[in-house]
Amino acid sequence: MASHNTTSSAAPLDLSRWRKLPVVAIVAGLVFLTLGAVVAGRHGSEGLFRQFGFSWLLAFMFFLSLCLGGLFLVLAHHLFDASWSVPIRRYCEHLACLSLPLAVLFIPIALLAHRIYPWMSMKVQDHALHAKAAMLNPTFFYIRIVAYFIIWIVLSHSLRRFSVAQDKDGAAAWTNRMRVASYLGIFLFAITLTFAAIDWMKSLHHQWFSTMYGVWYFAGSVWTTLATVYVIAVVLKRTGSLKDALFPTHFYYIGSLLFAFTVFYAYITFSQYFIIWNANMPEETFWYRLREVGTWRWVGYVIIFGHFFVPFLTLLRIDVKLKLTIMLPIAVWAWLMHFFDLSFNIMPTLHPENFVLHWMDIGAFLLIGGILTILFLRSLGTTAAYPLRDPRLKESLTSHELPAEADSGFVH
Repeated sequence: MASHNTTSSAAPLDLSRWRKLPVVAIVAGLVFLTLGAVVAGRHGSEGLFRQFGFSWLLAFMFFLSLCLGGLFLVLAHHLFDASWSVPIRRYCEHLACLSLPLAVLFIPIALLAHRIYPWMSMKVQDHALHAKAAMLNPTFFYIRIVAYFIIWIVLSHSLRRFSVAQDKDGAAAWTNRMRVASYLGIFLFAITLTFAAIDWMKSLHHQWFSTMYGVWYFAGSVWTTLATVYVIAVVLKRTGSLKDALFPTHFYYIGSLLFAFTVFYAYITFSQYFIIWNANMPEETFWYRLREVGTWRWVGYVIIFGHFFVPFLTLLRIDVKLKLTIMLPIAVWAWLMHFFDLSFNIMPTLHPENFVLHWMDIGAFLLIGGILTILFLRSLGTTAAYPLRDPRLKESLTSHELPAEADSGFVH
């Protein structure tokens, strides 16, 4: 078992050169947004606002994925009374608590909703909109927005508050509170995530029907979050804050979950497509037909091969999950594929003929990403790096059995 300590001898990462990266991202984001405004402004103010609204929505839904994915991992930890996930739970709690700044960052979408969602500006209702009027009306739309964020903020901050309180006295009452909150929270999480995905993405084509859309967004969100959690774990171990709390087993389990959600995402995505293709109903198939036009067809191929086959075949070997030279590029690949996947779902409404990577798409992504990274790093410094008195912590730190095929050291 000597290989389990191979990470301890690795040279610490020097992050001093990266500390200003989020600020650079914010400045670059503002520059790209300005350039995009000049380009989009050539088509008038309506074109400018629509492009900004869609670009902001795309970036927002990407980073909301990480927030909700972090919340799910915290809920799952308490629901299953897991031990291996104790060291990564605290920074997953910080990821989940990004729900508060995300509520503020949603304001541009709320203000531009009538330019983003066609059903809001339709003067004459079609049959589909009339049938869904109880759901798709501006008043109820904004009420749901407030409800989603209240639930996410209260749930995520309550779980973190109980977790931090547990660090002080280790009382069993805090563990019980977190479990009860998770029992109730998982239902609220499932409902709010599903309706948010329907409201903010699926309703771009209000005529379309899909009962699997919320599960699709959930699968992609957790998949991307697991890749992010892996990278954060590597950074925190190499910088020292989790040096003595993370072992190869933890990375192996994260990698295994990433592999599992690769398959789960593919199953959900294919099931949605196959059911719609098999039924062959025009009110459902039109959504895919719009995405077979121009270069959108090639984006679909990228998602098929890049979102499933590449990570699936790469992660199929057991020992790969401990090789950072493979796992870190896979994490970056996961972010790229999730961006393409969200673009495939959002952007054909704005650019129906071809995939377009606009200046504003890049700008919104960098700006939101930079702001959230700064807030996440600040929150990391306000608490202990991991739950200090979790009842399963000792088990997590002392149980490091790995499959024989994977027990070959942590290759950097």
